[in-house]
Amino acid sequence: MQTQTAVEEIKDIRRSIVKMVHNAKVSHIGAAFSMIETLYTLYFEIMNIDPKNPEDPNRDKFVLSKGHGSAALYATLAHRGFYPKEDLMAYCINHGKLPGHLDKDAAPGVEVSAGSLGHGMPVALGFALANKRMNNPGKVYTIIGDGECNEGSIWEAAMLAPSLKLDNYTVIIDFNKIQSFGNTNDIIDQSNMAERWKSFGFETIEVHNGHDLEELKKAFEAPFNGKPKAVVAHTTKGSGVSFMENKLLWHYKSPDDEQLAQALEELK
Repeated sequence: MQTQTAVEEIKDIRRSIVKMVHNAKVSHIGAAFSMIETLYTLYFEIMNIDPKNPEDPNRDKFVLSKGHGSAALYATLAHRGFYPKEDLMAYCINHGKLPGHLDKDAAPGVEVSAGSLGHGMPVALGFALANKRMNNPGKVYTIIGDGECNEGSIWEAAMLAPSLKLDNYTVIIDFNKIQSFGNTNDIIDQSNMAERWKSFGFETIEVHNGHDLEELKKAFEAPFNGKPKAVVAHTTKGSGVSFMENKLLWHYKSPDDEQLAQALEELK
């Protein structure tokens, strides 16, 4: 079962994000909210990391390929203790510390600058290959978006990883069913997402509720069986705030003062 501590921490991360996005008057809160449980599971339950030693050479690494959802990673890192939560209000503002698209030099714990879709996953593959060749025990995780799967570079990496037998490499597909121009499957049908990754040679696990911590943890702890792993996490765009859920509008919109208050009330 999900502990009350985890539930409260996840709500607190969402509260931080809605404040960040409102303060900066920027977008992509829907994309950020759909992956909070995945990030929480990785950073609080699964990954071998130390916020006090973020450059540990044997650490596990995480790459957010869908870098426009940066608020989610910045907030998770702050709540995990990588830097003060107060820094989050310097997100995506003039002279602020935290750029809207991820910046590796902006904060400890950010492994790769990201924003251009399709780039982060191949970089994460490079990390995993380097670890293999150096006998480094660190595992590598990356989150990509379902809309991002329209990018050819995603599938180039998907062809390469099984050929290299990278059983230290996990790709998480945040399958929230909405991308910038509408419903993902209306633009390019990806209803058989898990089947596609399996056909490329990944140890593929479909998480039918990508907001269930136990289901996510079970997927991450499952054996690699000598292959890279793909976790297809079915999620909800804007999850956690009722008026944002499954709404394309929240790919772009920033909450106004009234919507901020309403969101914070729901996230009590």
